Amino acid sequence: MPNAMSLPIVVTVLALAALLVAEYRASRLGKWLSKPLASAGFIATALVAGALDSVYGLYILIGLGLSMLGDVLLIGKSRKAFVSGLLAFLLGHVAYVVAFWMLGFDPWAAVVTGFVLLVLCLWLGRRYLPRIETGMHRPVIAYAAVISLMLALAVGAVADSAHWIILAGAALFYVSDLSVARDRLIQAGFINRAWGLPAYYIGQLMLAVSVMFVSAP
Repeated sequence: MPNAMSLPIVVTVLALAALLVAEYRASRLGKWLSKPLASAGFIATALVAGALDSVYGLYILIGLGLSMLGDVLLIGKSRKAFVSGLLAFLLGHVAYVVAFWMLGFDPWAAVVTGFVLLVLCLWLGRRYLPRIETGMHRPVIAYAAVISLMLALAVGAVADSAHWIILAGAALFYVSDLSVARDRLIQAGFINRAWGLPAYYIGQLMLAVSVMFVSAP
C-alpha cells in the first residue's frame, strides 16, 4: 500500500508546485488546472490508504472532499465565493472533529489546548476583527471556534495514544487557515500563499495517510 500511495502523493506535490507558480504569476487558468488536481491527490491518497475500511476513515474522506470543494470555491474572488468556500471548509472541519472524537481523547490535553487556542483567538480577534467588514464577523468567529475545536481534539487524541501524524496534519491545516484569513481579510499577497498552501496540502496528505494507523471501526 505505501507504494500505491506514492503516485497520488507525488501528484499532489507536483500540482502544488504548479499552483504556487500560478499564484505567483496570477494565472487564473493555472489555478483552475493545478488546484483541483492537487486536492484530488489527497483524496486519492486517503482512498488508497484505506479510508473506506473504517468509520474514522470515512469521516476523514468526507472532510477531504469538503476541503476540495472549498479549494475550488476559493479560486473565485467574489465575496459569495469566499463565504461559500468558508462554509465548505467549516463543514470539513466538523467532519474532522467527529473523526477525532470517535478515536477517543485525553480530556485534559484537549481542554488545555482549547484554552490556549481561545486566548490566541481572543488576541487575534481584538486585533483584526475591527478591520473586517461587520457582516463577516459571525462567520469568521464560528469558523475560528470550529478549527480550534478540531485542533484541540487532535491534541487530545494523540495524547490518548493516537498516531502523531493526526496532530501534525491538523496543526498544519490550522496554520494554513491563518494564511487564508490574512490573505482574504487583512492583507492580500503572494507571501501568504507561499507558506499557507504547502502547509495546507502537506497537512491534508498527513490526515489522508492517518487512516492507515487507525483500526476499524
